[in-house]
Amino acid sequence: MRKFAVIAVVAVIIVGVVWVLNTSYLAAPPAGAAKVVAHRGIHQVYNPDGVGNDTCTAQRIEPPRHGYLENTIASMRAALDSGAEVIELDVHLTPDRQFAVFHDWTLDCRTNGAGVTEETPMAKLKTLDIGYGYTADGGKTFPFRGQGEGQMPTLTEVFAALPHGRFLINFKSERREEGATLAVMLRFRPEWRKLVFGVYGGRTPTQEALRLVTGLRGYDRRSTMACLGRYAAYGWTGMVPDACRDTLIVVPANYAPFLWGWPYRFAARMQAAGSEIILLGPDSGGEFTSGIDSADELALVPENFSGYVWTNRAETIGPLLNKRLAASNDQK
Repeated sequence: MRKFAVIAVVAVIIVGVVWVLNTSYLAAPPAGAAKVVAHRGIHQVYNPDGVGNDTCTAQRIEPPRHGYLENTIASMRAALDSGAEVIELDVHLTPDRQFAVFHDWTLDCRTNGAGVTEETPMAKLKTLDIGYGYTADGGKTFPFRGQGEGQMPTLTEVFAALPHGRFLINFKSERREEGATLAVMLRFRPEWRKLVFGVYGGRTPTQEALRLVTGLRGYDRRSTMACLGRYAAYGWTGMVPDACRDTLIVVPANYAPFLWGWPYRFAARMQAAGSEIILLGPDSGGEFTSGIDSADELALVPENFSGYVWTNRAETIGPLLNKRLAASNDQK
């Protein structure tokens, strides 16, 4: 009986130590306010149910609330004006060695063209109508047809047009040369380095860019799983795995409460390790990148959260976060 009593006492002590090491009740939140990552700028949203890699999302948009098309300079400028700190954009390296800023692997869904995006010269991409395929009523009407001609930008054009922006670059391929080409671009135009918040996507180009560009942060699926998996194993000790250092850490909102020390101790540990947190919407296990997209979902963002909030509705979430910050400041 005494043996079991000793075991029980030791267990209680261990639980108590773990709680003290990881509770946010005894930790002050890191300084700063939540910041918005605008996924694709401000864009037409769609029903994510059943979306896969080959789904033509332009054919299932919601009735338009605005006239912006994803990955255009106008949509990025509007996102920045709404309070976004970072714009997420997608790139493809074309045969003429330019980065086309466009989401889809092929042109058939959104445009009046056809073929693989990265296999099409930029001069040809510039002739396409990127609003051609959008419909909210099953093809009865196409509200953006004729409005997107010549609107697919290059990454160079984005940097030149928005010199005060910051961008999270999504490599859509697994081509190492994409990472190397970005590194060369930044070497020749060092003033653009401050515009690149980070890189992610295809593992090979992402890791190549991280290898070649000093201080650049980024992630891919494998690096994210390594970080969060190792942290789940021993993060309760306060130790931060090397995979979580000097990087970008994406956290689905429905997984976040299970991270040791969430939210404030976790945030402080990652900040001390030189990393930034990007809070996603709930992960449902599909291909769709979920965001914090409504006032109700904003409740998933902890009070005094100082990381980045991924959203598909920057025009909604940016102002709401500003209001929440103002209300918090008024209460102090």
